[in-house]
Amino acid sequence: MGPVPNVTRADAAQFVRNPLAFIAERWTPTQRTAQQAVLISLVMTCVIVVTGGAVRLTGSGLGCPTWPKCTDESLTATSEMGFHGVIEFGNRMLTYVLCAAVGWAIIAVRSQKPWRRSLTRYGWAQFWIVMGNAVLGGIVVLVGLNPYTVAAHFLLSTALIAVATTMWQRTREGDAEPRPLVGKAVAQLVWVLIGVTVLLIAVGTVVTGAGPHAGDSSDVPRMNVGAVGLDWEGVTKLHAVLAWIVVTLTFALWFVLKAVDAPRGPLNRTRDLFLVLLAQGLVGYVQYFTDLPEALVAAHMLGSCLVWIAALRVLLSLRERPAPKADVPTQVDDSQLSSV
Repeated sequence: MGPVPNVTRADAAQFVRNPLAFIAERWTPTQRTAQQAVLISLVMTCVIVVTGGAVRLTGSGLGCPTWPKCTDESLTATSEMGFHGVIEFGNRMLTYVLCAAVGWAIIAVRSQKPWRRSLTRYGWAQFWIVMGNAVLGGIVVLVGLNPYTVAAHFLLSTALIAVATTMWQRTREGDAEPRPLVGKAVAQLVWVLIGVTVLLIAVGTVVTGAGPHAGDSSDVPRMNVGAVGLDWEGVTKLHAVLAWIVVTLTFALWFVLKAVDAPRGPLNRTRDLFLVLLAQGLVGYVQYFTDLPEALVAAHMLGSCLVWIAALRVLLSLRERPAPKADVPTQVDDSQLSSV
């Protein structure tokens, strides 16, 4: 153990004014540490999506009937609230774990040398999306699990996954101008794939909002058009058709990439997406024909996160950002360091 440094009043004042800069001056994480910190925030985002689904699937959506407190008199769940209160309050507490993971990612990328401002911005974007989704989650409770607010809650989590995935990819790249690895036509095909994937996820929230798992043990209104409920079977079939379109586009993209002799990166990412889609489709069909057992629905929600991440990784693999020479450790004199 080394000696504990003395903390002066000036140090304390500097920490209060700008804690991130204060930490960055005294700590430089390795590249691996920064990458792991960002990956943890991405994993935690997927975890909280699945646990949020568990809240709905166990009928615990109103286990804490109000927000931001659990009840009008108690901030936490009480023993009288039973299993549902524990599940709902536990999911609320995971929001703080997610905030801690995002905060750790922000500190890690801010402390890197040289400071990459773009990475810090991605971190803060994650933080504010988490805050916004926490408020939206409270609104979901206050409006009695209105299915449209539940769908918006999930879609905002999807946006969070997009930012976290992009940030994770950027930690493994430099800040040079991106260099395309494929032609414009191939890139346009991938953008079509991303667009249909977004539509697939959005329609999936409608399937959920019109389906039997309302999120509470009591009757909760489902999505409807005017006074008429949505045709759940019809929406589910539309969801399946969109899934097959995404699979077909992915398969076609793989052949196109092979035909143009694309680098291994885009080919591998497209292969990964195809395999994830097949697994997700298998789970989807099994849950449909077995009357939506809760465990399979939860697995399908996790699969939705993985499909979105895999699709984004295909998009991000279409270009490379070589690390600039300033990022490569070399023997330089003090004057060169001061000018970087």
